[in-house]
Amino acid sequence: METFSPGVLASLIGLSAGLVLGLAARLGDFCTLGALESAAYGADQRRMRLWGIVLGVAIIGTFAAEAAGLARPTETFYHTIAWNPLASIIGGLIFGYGMAMAGNCGFGALVRFGGGDLRSLVVVVVIGIFAFVTLSGPIGPLRTALFPQTDAEGVQGIAHWLAARTGIAPLGFAVVIGGAALVWALSHAPLRQSPRMLLWGVAAGLAVVWSFIGTTWLATESFGEIGVEGPSFTAPLGRTIIFFMTSTAGGVSFSVGMVAGVLAGAFLGSSIRGLFRWEACEDPRELGRQVSGAALMGVGGTLALGCSVGQGVTAMSTLAVSAPVTLAAIAAGGLFGLRQLIGGFQPD
Repeated sequence: METFSPGVLASLIGLSAGLVLGLAARLGDFCTLGALESAAYGADQRRMRLWGIVLGVAIIGTFAAEAAGLARPTETFYHTIAWNPLASIIGGLIFGYGMAMAGNCGFGALVRFGGGDLRSLVVVVVIGIFAFVTLSGPIGPLRTALFPQTDAEGVQGIAHWLAARTGIAPLGFAVVIGGAALVWALSHAPLRQSPRMLLWGVAAGLAVVWSFIGTTWLATESFGEIGVEGPSFTAPLGRTIIFFMTSTAGGVSFSVGMVAGVLAGAFLGSSIRGLFRWEACEDPRELGRQVSGAALMGVGGTLALGCSVGQGVTAMSTLAVSAPVTLAAIAAGGLFGLRQLIGGFQPD
């Protein structure tokens, strides 16, 4: 703390966690839309079941760290802001549909850009811009009027709510829920036969836990200057763009480090697998669809207080009440968008 500012230390924590997540995406095939698409249309559930590994490790690891006094997940905004079910559902549906139209979520777009896909750079920038258009820009007042955010007055976590009513420690419920996710994942033989995916699924889950541990330590050492947070890729993309346009080293943050880490990990993973190559959009209609989808993700992710990773992994690892509802809405919106793109609206 004497050598580096809290912001720089936070960025280093984000950088290290993002590096692992970027590698997990490229070397372990960890991808939200890819999981939905391969399960629904490719008869391959491995990437879907991989989510069980990531979530199981992240949930159990987060609550084990809390029990050890190393992490305070209840200080994340998933717990300190009162849950608005309507915002989770509407925002999640908008985000999921936009994800299908763009061909990636914010995290996936970063990963693809790290592999040389210049189309994904456009998606990343548009998500970041529209996140702040919705958060504090022209439509910010409308968002506030329709989906007001208030401080939470009660418990916002599933495990902590159950603990308060049973006397059982939150870790006990986390082990049951996280263990169920792991069993569901490992019951799928093709995934068990893919040690590479298993390894990187565990690594991705631990990256989330490390983010909580690192930022909790910084929150204590900086007397609250740094908040407790984990990976997310909607508003953080906007914060990173703003940093590169207007800030000096003093404006660096966890978000900036996380974005840089994912890019670095994706580049490294793509290079290792020999997949790095420059790509650009040859079809203006395709680019238009991707830009529209990115704009929807920026809006939807802001309304829902997180993206497929922010709510689907980070908030879920804290067992925030908003997480399962938002993730289900994102999945529903994504599947609807995929059906429109791949299967059309014809009846079965």
